[in-house]
Amino acid sequence: MKPVLIHTHFHKRRTGVTRSIENVLPFFENKFETYLFGYGAKGKHISKLQLRKMLFSDREIVVHCHRNNEIIRMLIYRAFGAKFKLIATRHAETKPSKLTLKLLKSADKVVTLIKSMSDNLGIENTIVGHGVNVNEFVPKENVTLKNIQQKNIILCAGRVRKAKGQVILLEASKILKEHKSWALVIVGKVDKPDFLSELKAIAEKHTIEKQVYFINETPEIISYYQASKIVVVPSFSEGFSLVTAEAMSCACSVIATKNVGVHSTLIQDKKNGYLFEAGNITALETILQKKIKGELPLLGNPARETINENWSAKKEAENLIKVYQSN
Repeated sequence: MKPVLIHTHFHKRRTGVTRSIENVLPFFENKFETYLFGYGAKGKHISKLQLRKMLFSDREIVVHCHRNNEIIRMLIYRAFGAKFKLIATRHAETKPSKLTLKLLKSADKVVTLIKSMSDNLGIENTIVGHGVNVNEFVPKENVTLKNIQQKNIILCAGRVRKAKGQVILLEASKILKEHKSWALVIVGKVDKPDFLSELKAIAEKHTIEKQVYFINETPEIISYYQASKIVVVPSFSEGFSLVTAEAMSCACSVIATKNVGVHSTLIQDKKNGYLFEAGNITALETILQKKIKGELPLLGNPARETINENWSAKKEAENLIKVYQSN
């Protein structure tokens, strides 16, 4: 009988964590009887009763948690005598709070996503970067987006908040008034309405408001990648930056901030994408202008090759299995 693997997910909104879990689940099935416990992610779910029966059985169980509330739930079962191996992934790059650190120390193994995150944690951990479902995030020709008037699209996907750098992107996008066939499409959940108003005001200031579109987060994000020639990830901080990897998998030409999240590991500047210093409007504007004019190659195919070879969900799953099976 196979050992049991249970990933937990207690979060109402779909996030990069959600997608990362869904990406790897299918690749565990040869080695584990695999389930999801919680809500908000797609997979083979088990009920609380089924979970309890498994945890208090004689079966070999691995539980992989991704958030504090999930770890706490599992520690309660452990306090009542349940026996299982507890794996916890730290998804944030910032220094953890005392509570988070205490919870992570209670896990049998801790996973981080990138080296800086690993270094900041201060406890033993294993680095396993996220992977992309390369069979789903694929290039596709002639994809168009509803209600977008322009032919060519620059995409920015992810939470709409100051740390994600959309202000920098809007300021650099003033060049669009010289290129009427180009649009900037910003897709993501808005944290604060006032910040959205600030972004719209910048577009109006540069008279590009008819070329800038704000779209709420959508499950159809793949079609947005496929329709876009350029994807910009102007973040000041990232836990990993799954958007960058997904965009590259779709053969988009990616411009991302240097030394943020996994950007400088995924991207070799001018070989499979472009890097610029976070907050440098002029540098981003220059790259955008040259790419729009065709003075810089798009580099979408090398980007796709990078993800396919080194950053697939299958590879992530293989690395996680090593953690699950380690002593």
